[in-house]
Amino acid sequence: MTNAAPISETDLHALVDDQLTPERAAEVEAWLAGRPDKAAEIANWRRQNEALDALFGPIASEAVPTRLDPHLMARSPARPRIAWTRLAAAAVVLLAIGGGIGWFGRSYTLPSSSDELITAAIEAHALYVREKRHAVEVAASDRDHLVSWLSNRVERPITPPDLAADGFNLVGGRLLPGYEDATNGPAAQLMYENAAAERVTVFITAALDDRSSTYEFLTRKALDAFYWANDRITCTVVGDLPEDQMKAVARKVYQQLTWRPDGGGA
Repeated sequence: MTNAAPISETDLHALVDDQLTPERAAEVEAWLAGRPDKAAEIANWRRQNEALDALFGPIASEAVPTRLDPHLMARSPARPRIAWTRLAAAAVVLLAIGGGIGWFGRSYTLPSSSDELITAAIEAHALYVREKRHAVEVAASDRDHLVSWLSNRVERPITPPDLAADGFNLVGGRLLPGYEDATNGPAAQLMYENAAAERVTVFITAALDDRSSTYEFLTRKALDAFYWANDRITCTVVGDLPEDQMKAVARKVYQQLTWRPDGGGA
């Protein structure tokens, strides 16, 4: 290590993206071993990579559509400003995904409030998923009331994602209190179940105060949690399904609540 080149931010991002040679990766890992705070930050980047891969993996390798090429859009006839901004935003997202998931997520750090939300989502899942008669407050058979009630209390439109293609049907939902010191109000929990009686829950709150975009994947108490936040909501999908199935369900929830690959709105 005495003759090793100094460790830079570029090295750290390349380590997360598996772009370093084995020798350089070993040097960076050794450097991190003596810096626990930085190592924790890198571990967080890796979890973000896992979450982004789960949510965007199927389209990450796709080429950016020609219609979203910024140069072509700049030469196209003038169109309403709102249409341009939407197309430009879509192009940025696709270019970022194609350019490397680790670099896309490099500016995001997990705030403590997000960790509190993930913890609350996991604890609520563990508590209610075992219930038979009282798993939810309002059953899916009263869907209209469920949607209006939760939307009004969370102060955000909440439409339960359709997971039927993945074998899961809506059981119903409940309202949960916000975590300690929360400023974004209560949470809505939606519960789904498949034919094998396996359950997943979707935990939704209004956006955090900073309204930043954050992605996170972690495992606690044998439960997988996929978390994201944007300028409208936060959402945590919790379950203990096989990895591929869990990722597929989380991706479907994400697409329906926040963004769709076809460009449609939620």
